[in-house]
Amino acid sequence: MANHTKNLVTPTEKRRCTAHKKGTDGAKGDRCGAWALKGQKVCRVHGGKAPQNLKAGKRRVAEERALELVQMYGCKIETTASEALLEDVQWTAGHVAYLRDRVQQIENQAETDDHDDEDDEDDEEGAAYGRRRDRRSSLVWGVTRQKVGGEDRGTTWEAAPNIWLRLYQAERAHLLKVCTAAISAGIEERKVRMAEQHGALVAQVIRAILNDLELTAEQQERVPQIVPRHLRALAS
Repeated sequence: MANHTKNLVTPTEKRRCTAHKKGTDGAKGDRCGAWALKGQKVCRVHGGKAPQNLKAGKRRVAEERALELVQMYGCKIETTASEALLEDVQWTAGHVAYLRDRVQQIENQAETDDHDDEDDEDDEEGAAYGRRRDRRSSLVWGVTRQKVGGEDRGTTWEAAPNIWLRLYQAERAHLLKVCTAAISAGIEERKVRMAEQHGALVAQVIRAILNDLELTAEQQERVPQIVPRHLRALAS
């Protein structure tokens, strides 16, 4: 059977149309050799072009893509707490810079539009006021509701933070949080490292002292009980 998908490559088993031929020739009943459409199990000849099948195929493709993303984001990677914190700080700083640019672009564009249209006549008092307020304070004033038809139809203008402004503020707060965590982690890490170095130094000194004392076998047996007791008292 001809490949009606116009794809000269033989389809894989997974992507091959599952329908069977209905012709009167000797190949009747054989499985179709064409490519199934994306997200479907049949080719265009066997119903793949039907509107409901195309719609279902798009949905399956989206679901498969979402599953791939979940699996990708859910994969374990080798890292350390310090590396993860540092990477989060760097990514968040990049997000903040990007969002800051978007916020500035919105404000700059509003100022430009305001100068271009400052001589326009106000055809509809409420809408015109909203348009002008939107241009002059687009980050804190804008459309919050639009409805066509019905008694409550119309456009509602309210004082509300722009979505880009809210994202920028939220990302700035997150950056502060991860930076604080990174600084705290660095301090604690240094404390632990200093404690480990101090402990190793103390152990080295104790071993040297015990070797110089040339203790008897009986005295050496008491070292594991005596030395730790005094070290714990020193630490407390």
